[in-house]
Parts: sequence; C-alpha cells; structure tokens
Amino acid sequence: MHKTRLALLIMLAGTLVACGESSTLQVSDGTGPSPKLPEPNKTLIPTVNIAPAIGWPEGVKPTAAAGTQVAAFAEGLDHPRWLYVLPNGDVLVAETNAPPKPDDSKGIRGWVMEKVMGRAGAGVPSPNRITLLRDADHDGVAETRTVFLENLNSPFGMTLVGNDLYVADSDKLLRFPYQPGDTAIKQAATKVVDLPGGPLNHHWTKNVVASKDGTKLYVSVGSNSNVGENGLEAEQGRAAIWEVDRASGEHRIFASGLRNPNGMAWEPQSGKLWTAVNERDEIGSDLVPDYITSVKDGGFYGWPFSYYGQHVDVRVTPQNLDLVAKAIAPDYAVGPHTASLGLTFAEGSKLPAQFSNGAFIGQHGSWNRKPHSGYKVIFVPFEGGQPKGQPVDVLTGFLDKDEKAMGRPVGVVIDQQGDLLVADDVGNKVWRVSAAK
Repeated sequence: MHKTRLALLIMLAGTLVACGESSTLQVSDGTGPSPKLPEPNKTLIPTVNIAPAIGWPEGVKPTAAAGTQVAAFAEGLDHPRWLYVLPNGDVLVAETNAPPKPDDSKGIRGWVMEKVMGRAGAGVPSPNRITLLRDADHDGVAETRTVFLENLNSPFGMTLVGNDLYVADSDKLLRFPYQPGDTAIKQAATKVVDLPGGPLNHHWTKNVVASKDGTKLYVSVGSNSNVGENGLEAEQGRAAIWEVDRASGEHRIFASGLRNPNGMAWEPQSGKLWTAVNERDEIGSDLVPDYITSVKDGGFYGWPFSYYGQHVDVRVTPQNLDLVAKAIAPDYAVGPHTASLGLTFAEGSKLPAQFSNGAFIGQHGSWNRKPHSGYKVIFVPFEGGQPKGQPVDVLTGFLDKDEKAMGRPVGVVIDQQGDLLVADDVGNKVWRVSAAK
C-alpha cells in the first residue's frame, strides 16, 4: 500500500478514536490487588492517542510529592533509559533505544507502529553506550561524566557481582571486568549467553539482576508480539524471566507468560523476586492493567492465552486452556497502559516516612489509551512483604497542558545518598528526588 494512503489511514484512525473508543473507568479502577476488568472492547481500529514528545522547556521540571523536592542530577543525555548504582556511589546510565529490527516494521501495522513510536519519542537511533555519572562532592549534581562502555547493542539492564559487571544487550548477556573507581572499561566483553533477538525482536529490552548470593542471574525477556500474532514459534524463550547460572552460563526458564517484564528487584522483607510487567493492547482503553508481581519459580502468568490470571483472550489461536488453568493472577495492578517499566524498592531511601516501605515504579506512559495514563513515578506501599493500600504519586507533571510529553520516566533507583533517581528518556535527564529541606 502506498504511504500516502497509509497516512490517510492513520488520520482516519485518529478521527475514529477521537469520536469512538475511550475509557469508561478511572486509572484507579484498574489499580490495586483486585482491579476492575471490563469486557474487552476490540474495535476495528485500535485506540491511538499519542502524547507527542517535545522535551522540557527551559526552567520547567516535574512536580514532586509533598515533603520532597526534585532537581536534575544530570542533563543533556541521549535517551537515558536505565540506571544502576555501583557500590562506590557512581551511577551508570544506559543511553539506549531499540536496535534495528526490520521484520517488526513490515506490513501496514508495522509501518503505523513505527510512526506512532517515532511521535512518542522512541524513534531516535540508539546511542549504544553506558555513561558513568559521579557526584563526588555530594551536592546532588553529577559533576563527572564519562563514557563507561560503548559500541554495545541496545544495552539495558546492568548488575555487578564482585568484580564482574553484567550488561544485558538486546541479544546477549555480556560480562566485563570492573575495578572500584573505574570511569571507563576498555576490555572486550565475554559473552555469557545468547538472548532472543533477531530481525523481529519486538520487545527488545533485556534486564538483569543477581541473586543475593551472586550465583544466579535473572534476565527478563519480553514477547515478540502483542498477543502471539507473529506465531508462537517466534516466542521461544520469550515472555519470560530466565535464570542463568553465573559460572557456566547454563539457563532455564524461571517464570513464563509475562508479556513484557522490565523492572526486577528483590523485596527486602520476603526476599522474593518482583517484576513490573506491561500487559497486552488493543482490547480497549481499560484493558489490560499493567502490574507488579512476585515471581514464583515455575510460575505461568497467562500470556498470550489469558490475562490477569485466567481471563481468556479470544484473539489467540490456537488456545491452550490447560495452560490457562495454571495461570497465576498478578499481585497488584498499576493501571491500564501505564507502561510501568522501572521498579525499585525503598530499601536505603531517606525520603519521608510514607515512602519508607514499598516500591517505586517508573511509568513511561500510554500511547493507546484515551485519556492518557502513566507519565509519572508512583510509590506502592508494602506491609509484610506485600502491597498494602493505594499508590502515591511521587513525580508528576510530565505532560503539559496540551497533553504533550515533556518527559517520560523509565528506570528508577535509590542512590547512595538515599535519594530516588529517575531516568527520563524524552527529557534526556536524570532527575533526583530528595527530602524537602
């Protein structure tokens, strides 16, 4: 189909969306341990409601929760997406975006999605590097910035075990030698294990965390489609969290049926692994809520056959009702289409008391819900190792009065000072949230 005709199709889609499908529930209705799940609303043309990415005007910043303040820790970065704090307090930032994936943009749907993501700020080339930020004088601003690792392939997750730094590229898990205080690594990487990649690689981000004893690595791998429309053979090893033996590189599927797990962290009281997951699209503005959940060894969480436990997705053929019967419902919903990516627990936080026990979640924001959802950082209180109560807004104001995106929060982490750092890949900044003085 000629691109002019496609452009007209997109314009028509926008018109139909504006006049038709929109949310009938509040984001709060799709939040918590028992979210409301209305009947699917599958329309001829899926909802497209993009918040165009414009960046931050001079002097403008997000709004911080009462009792806290926000300031830029680092500015002028290139699509900063994920964060990791080294033991000496240095902060690693993955400046990254999607790798080339030519098969993901084939056909009408692929071409439309490519244009949608471009408008939303995800169309820039990947810098393919990790940058080190150092705040040696502890004034809340990084005065040292160096290229720590370069020539990577859409890097995302990072974790340090001893003197081994692990980086999850979009198609492999790498190991680099690290010495405390290093501001750059020039040695070649050692490949630990190949990860699902290739010319499709739809959900390309791969995260990695280490077990407490350092013997195992846990790697998140997103699906290659929305709901299996590219064939289940394209989903081998995907929509899952892998457990990788650090010594041998041998791996197994630790948990599956997780459409697009991103953030992973160990809950301090229970010691359980938790993850933040993006759920499926195109069955309405109110479905399906993204979620955070503890991850059970051998657990299956529904994708693609069912959502939020055992709610069957009739779009998926052939179905697998035996597997649906085993699907585990997530612990806690965080709103439909919020694109909840970042996840870190409050351990070590010096923010006010209301933020002392629970999880911070970076919500990248919707492109397919009307009205928009996400575009903020929230805090989910915990008690006894489980979510307790409603989330609290930590950082808001990422959309301007015209619903354009000045920024989009992604990775979140507690730094050595006990402040919360937030990667903003549209604003090209790292924000620091601290207790108000």
